[in-house]
Amino acid sequence: MMRLASILYSLISTTLAGSLIIVSLVAGYTTLQPILIAAAAGFALALPMSWAVARQLYNNA
Repeated sequence: MMRLASILYSLISTTLAGSLIIVSLVAGYTTLQPILIAAAAGFALALPMSWAVARQLYNNA
């Protein structure tokens, strides 16, 4: 299950970080610090999210 979670993390983290960066840019935060915070938040939030998705896929398969 760890391998599945790591594969999912690579997909979910980039998607979530990119989405949060777009949200920060649309909100008007165009300097480096808010963009880096949004990217870091996306990568941090993706860890439990990918673990939960992997657990659901593993249990339902």
